[in-house]
Amino acid sequence: MEPMNRPDAFSVSQLNEYVKMLLEGNPNLSDLWVQGEISGAKLYASGHLYFSLKDSDSVISAVMFRGAMAKMEFEPENGMKVLAHGRVSAYPPRGQYQFIADRMIPDGAGALAVAFEQLKAKLGAEGLFDPARKKPLPSHPRRIGVVTSPSGAAVHDIIRVAKKRCPSTEILIFPSLVQGAEAPAYLRGGIQYFNAVKDDPEQGVDLIIIGRGGGSAEDLWGFNDERLARVIAASEIPVVSAVGHEVDFTICDFVADLRAATPSAAAELSLPDKGDLSRQVAALTTRLESSQTTRLRRFRTRLEQLAAAKVLTSPEGAYRLRRETLEGLSKRLNLSVSRHLTHKRQSLERVVTGLGALNPLAVLGRGYALVQSPEGTVISSVGQLSVGDKVTLRFTDGTARAVIQETAIHNQEQEVQAHERDQ
Repeated sequence: MEPMNRPDAFSVSQLNEYVKMLLEGNPNLSDLWVQGEISGAKLYASGHLYFSLKDSDSVISAVMFRGAMAKMEFEPENGMKVLAHGRVSAYPPRGQYQFIADRMIPDGAGALAVAFEQLKAKLGAEGLFDPARKKPLPSHPRRIGVVTSPSGAAVHDIIRVAKKRCPSTEILIFPSLVQGAEAPAYLRGGIQYFNAVKDDPEQGVDLIIIGRGGGSAEDLWGFNDERLARVIAASEIPVVSAVGHEVDFTICDFVADLRAATPSAAAELSLPDKGDLSRQVAALTTRLESSQTTRLRRFRTRLEQLAAAKVLTSPEGAYRLRRETLEGLSKRLNLSVSRHLTHKRQSLERVVTGLGALNPLAVLGRGYALVQSPEGTVISSVGQLSVGDKVTLRFTDGTARAVIQETAIHNQEQEVQAHERDQ
């Protein structure tokens, strides 16, 4: 019997780790796409999604970790056919290999439709499709940027229509993939480039057209990229989406400032027609000529009226009329001044008369005298005097000095009665 302990034997853990190393070291298994149907999908609180990918004959365990899940543009569902990108690895504790997905896109019309509606509902709820946020298109763009394939039919249709409608408008092409897994990154780069150089006199554009010709839902899927939709929504330059045919709709169509049914229609909607411009110029020219003719006619009529005016045909008559008017005004002014002076003179006389009535000298003239102390204080009551006081008597025509020999205070009422009897 062979010995039980062999130094070259693997432990189970070593074997599983070795298998893991072989799987992860194989370049054919570290970067590949796997096509299959999702089953047993379960999203854990950690943010990791565990599921299986199966076809009609086989099944493989798979996982998509939280970082990759955060970049998903749709919600994986059981029964959905997908294309998953990632690598093959092993889980040593259980000794089973698994597929670790880092990216996933829907595969097939049914899965694409589900993913499309999921993303449409998400962005619509955020307001990215709101008409109020859409920017108006310039009426006469001097330069248009086109993000599309340089070899596709779309770019030729746009250039052909542009030359026909408005040859003066420049067309700048940003070469981009329009199909496949790498297309969204190119399309985003085109929008971002034109926004970055919007103020450049040589590269700045007034309008961006993004699109491609028709194709299957899978062919057009790059225009349903969530990050592309957000780049279009953030564009400072108006964006026209022209993807596929009239019956095709993509997320770009909803988030763009204007959706055109085809690339040719995008050019027609973005550019004025030179025939229309010629007719507008002709109409404006006619209006300008008519306006100038009417204005000249009005000036001519006014000039004729002025030429026929008496001030020019008979200036002496105008002079005589002005002189008569001036003389009349002068007479009216003199009369008004005379009346005003008379009124003021009468007012002054009334004031003088009033002041004269209040003049104390006028009172003295009627036989009264003003009694003053030697200091000049007016004596208005006998109570202010004592026997022997010296006073000055002021009359209307002079003064006299006197000495008080006797004082007597009389009843005022008796004085009034005595005065009345004397009268």
